[in-house]
Amino acid sequence: MCASKENPAKCEMQGVIRFLWAKKLSAADIHRELCAVYGPNIMSEGVVRQWVRFFKDGTNIHDESRSGRPSVVSADLIKEIDEKIRLLRNFTITQLSEHLPNISRTVL
Repeated sequence: MCASKENPAKCEMQGVIRFLWAKKLSAADIHRELCAVYGPNIMSEGVVRQWVRFFKDGTNIHDESRSGRPSVVSADLIKEIDEKIRLLRNFTITQLSEHLPNISRTVL
């Protein structure tokens, strides 16, 4: 028997469920396999059944785009903040926000 793993990522569990479903295991068998490897509290059999239904309907394991406010963080923004931090070694968030006025303090 494999040793239990602690705190596996959600996408890891979904990937394992999809793999075992592709091997034609039932949801109950998939749940037993997950519990054997990850421990009895990894997820309920109902959640496994739900994911098996999703995969039967064509859902993949990657998050789908959702409506809502888009992220304001970009590679350019990270680079700009990093440059300012390297220039101003002893800074406060207030000072940094003064140098980057178009960026909210909560993003910094």
